[in-house]
Amino acid sequence: MGYPTVQLNEEVMREGMQIESVDISVEDKVDLLTTLSGTGIDAINVGSFVSPKYTPQMANLEDVLRKFTPVDGIDYYCLVMNQKGIDRAAAFPWLRPARGASTVVHLCDTFVRRNMNRTQEDEVANWTRAIEAAERTGADGAIGIGAAWGSNFEGPFSTAQRMDWLRRQHDRWTEAGITVTRISFADPMSWCMPHWVEETLAAVRAEWPEIKAVHQHLHDARGMALPSIYATIRSLDETFSTSFDVTAGGIGGCPYCGNGRATGMAATEDVVGMLTAMGIATPIDQRKLVEFVVELEKVLGRQVPGHTAHGGPLPVEPADRYDANLPLVETHEQAQHFRLGPEVAEHGIRPWRKPIPEPRTH
Repeated sequence: MGYPTVQLNEEVMREGMQIESVDISVEDKVDLLTTLSGTGIDAINVGSFVSPKYTPQMANLEDVLRKFTPVDGIDYYCLVMNQKGIDRAAAFPWLRPARGASTVVHLCDTFVRRNMNRTQEDEVANWTRAIEAAERTGADGAIGIGAAWGSNFEGPFSTAQRMDWLRRQHDRWTEAGITVTRISFADPMSWCMPHWVEETLAAVRAEWPEIKAVHQHLHDARGMALPSIYATIRSLDETFSTSFDVTAGGIGGCPYCGNGRATGMAATEDVVGMLTAMGIATPIDQRKLVEFVVELEKVLGRQVPGHTAHGGPLPVEPADRYDANLPLVETHEQAQHFRLGPEVAEHGIRPWRKPIPEPRTH
């Protein structure tokens, strides 16, 4: 059995920046977006056109985008929540709204109230509008659930609950004569667990074999986003397409979920490393991405939670493997020898009695 195709959507400038300091300058954001655009990532969320009252970090988004030069071939997209957001985004014709014609509902009504000043009932009321939009454009149907795996306010949700809410949406699309081919799961409160992901996807495949596109937006406060991405890929085959929202450095978070910056997401560079080792190709240059993360840490003034930018990509190629006589490495700074050269660790000790033969030469 082969793997599904994998698309990575870079969310660091939206999901990441929305939880960081409002004092990050327009110039720094433009520089970050420019560097990010040179890493090979082909889908980048530039930010949210939302009220600065609730997300002040996005108040200068228009200024950032006016000074930024988009790169041809990259799918730049944005988050809009209402008509005002749509109108603001329209000033940048190279952007697309993140949401298409899809029905969605959060299993946690409390989160909807906290996050959007709306209710679960309001979300259900919008299903008609989404279906009518698909009817006008001839698009296939898409169903989705938010807070899919559980809630910090209401507790865990079962596969039966997930399937019930998905089935209600699917029935509405079927009544309209539209085939549902896409499904999405959002996890704002970091409740994803690999076995729950596997169980749910098995249920979806059994009930709706025509669904062949799976999207996941997984948060990482409990460290399970990357394992859940792996579980998703392993649960599907080559007849599927998958897409995952990720953030360079693993930063990100929703201020309404109760975890703040501790929420995070799977780090793009970590996901790319895993995919590469699995034999799943991506257009992303992992080393350029690491350099972006280094730049990001300077802007943020702190270390990000991702791993690869600190420990280095897998040294698969002989030229990348470590010197057998590399001194003992103890600090994060010394561990940067993979990108800065062995001199950053030169003051470490070498307790072996005689030089160790290089494995590449014997």
